[in-house]
Amino acid sequence: MNLKTHNFCRTGLFIITGLLLTSLISVTQAGVEVRNFDNPKQERRYHQLVDELRCLVCQNQNLADSNSQLALDLRDKIYEMVKTNQTDQQVIDYMVNRYGEFVLYNPPLDPVTASLWLGPIILLIAGIIMLLFNIKNREKSKPVELSDADHERSKKLLNDEDEKE
Repeated sequence: MNLKTHNFCRTGLFIITGLLLTSLISVTQAGVEVRNFDNPKQERRYHQLVDELRCLVCQNQNLADSNSQLALDLRDKIYEMVKTNQTDQQVIDYMVNRYGEFVLYNPPLDPVTASLWLGPIILLIAGIIMLLFNIKNREKSKPVELSDADHERSKKLLNDEDEKE
């Protein structure tokens, strides 16, 4: 092995080692949240609430699954509210008042969200009606009858194309 190859391998080894150490640092910084509840009912309520509420940063995860700082802060607030024996509705109302209905993973059916709930159903029904209408009209349509003159003209056009090639 020549000197250039040795230095290249050595540099590659340092880079790989650095990447591995960097990935271990992020793993060691990932902490496990330990919450102490007064009773199992409070713990169940807490887990149900963090499963029902959406992370505002991730947008596609609930608070339980998100690792964002905002999700951690919201979990802390929910923990405090559950520990002070506030009802689930009080916790949800607090979150909705502060962050809007977007924080709810399953928003309620009201005039604002009705289009979100009913829109896909209406589009599906409209699509089925259009499909059935097309099928029905296809059955009604008759094959086009060509006159003798049309047959002769099409033959002439086809022959002209063959001669050009």
